[in-house]
Amino acid sequence: MKKKYYIETQGCQMNEYDSDKMKNLLSKEMNFENTEIKEDADVLIVNTCSIREKAQEKVFSLLGKWRKLKQKNPNIVIGVAGCVASQESVEISSRAPYVDMVIGPQTIHRLPELYKKSLVSKKTVVDVEFPLIEKFDNLPTVTESKFSEFVTIMEGCSKYCSYCVVPYTRGTEVSRPLNDIIEEINNLVNNGTKEIILLGQNVNAYFYEDKNGNIINFGLLLFYIAKNLDIKRIRFTTSHPNNFDEQIYLAYEKLPQLVSHLHLPIQSGSDKILAAMKRGYTVLEYKSIIKRLKIIRPDITFSSDFIVGFPGETEGDFLKTIDIIKEIQFDQSYSFIYSKRPGTPAASIEDNISDEIKKERLCYLKETINSLSKNRSKTIIGEKIEILVEGISSKYNDMVVGRTKNNKIINIAGNSTLIGEILNIKVTELDNKTLKGEILNI
Repeated sequence: MKKKYYIETQGCQMNEYDSDKMKNLLSKEMNFENTEIKEDADVLIVNTCSIREKAQEKVFSLLGKWRKLKQKNPNIVIGVAGCVASQESVEISSRAPYVDMVIGPQTIHRLPELYKKSLVSKKTVVDVEFPLIEKFDNLPTVTESKFSEFVTIMEGCSKYCSYCVVPYTRGTEVSRPLNDIIEEINNLVNNGTKEIILLGQNVNAYFYEDKNGNIINFGLLLFYIAKNLDIKRIRFTTSHPNNFDEQIYLAYEKLPQLVSHLHLPIQSGSDKILAAMKRGYTVLEYKSIIKRLKIIRPDITFSSDFIVGFPGETEGDFLKTIDIIKEIQFDQSYSFIYSKRPGTPAASIEDNISDEIKKERLCYLKETINSLSKNRSKTIIGEKIEILVEGISSKYNDMVVGRTKNNKIINIAGNSTLIGEILNIKVTELDNKTLKGEILNI
């Protein structure tokens, strides 16, 4: 009988990508099978992100529950992977000595080796090194792929924003070789993938120099990927304002596969707060990127990240953030209350804003964006639009949900046989916040 594994993923798309790779290792190299019932698992792994508030506490709370399973079955192997593993490896070993493996984001490819060591070790086996690009050279080739797949093109971050732990948990920026990326993408497409989502902490910081001295930056990489005409859509996340250049603008102008949506974090609408965050750009510089993209792609939509209540943020600073949200008309956001991250420069700054004020500001920011998004949705009622069907609707039992090229989610009548299909539809109504449509042709 095969052994079983259970992986719980907490965090960003990078964590989802790494979890998928660990699942491949466990299934193909270690001959395990997946289970969604943690009580049946022989290996339990939590893959974590440490960027957001209370990530560590969530991990230790989960590990406390898993400890009870290990007490019933001492043969269970418990692993912690991801950014919290990298940041809190010593703490995990001391607070949760029943954890068998601590695996950093750059060493997930060593999972089979670490598992074997854990079976004989009386201590927690820890591997949180940053072995550059070795990770990608040692992951199994995918033989089955979904209609939409993540592909990591670079790892780490060299921006050192004052509030962020990523450079310390995932290392500085390292880009994968061009040929490796193209090979992985072509393999996915040959197995049926229609949409490629490029991943990186700062994906547009991609920079690779081949053996002949040729430089491939992110914009040029997009052109190389788009040569495969079986790719119907190309997305990417997360980008940084400081890494926009002429070739990226040219890609938006020349590549129809590149979707008309951009997630571009700004974090704050105040130059004073941006400087304290060490973001490296001004509001005007950010707006100039948006303005230029709107000229190239009039239908393009934008989403962003916002941190509310950064130390020193006045009411005026916050209202500047609201102003830029209204000006740019963001459709969506990932918005969070500022919380100190251990080891970051901002952690030493006095946090002089009350929790009550932070919560009020966050609520108002979200309400503003939701209102803008709803108003924008109304404008496309009656339009004929292409969608990629992503799954069963979470709101309607007899409907599926699809995504437009500019990131609008639309529900249509249908079942699971439509998942992965690209359909032409007509948008028919807005039900509260939910768009609905009808199929024009299959």
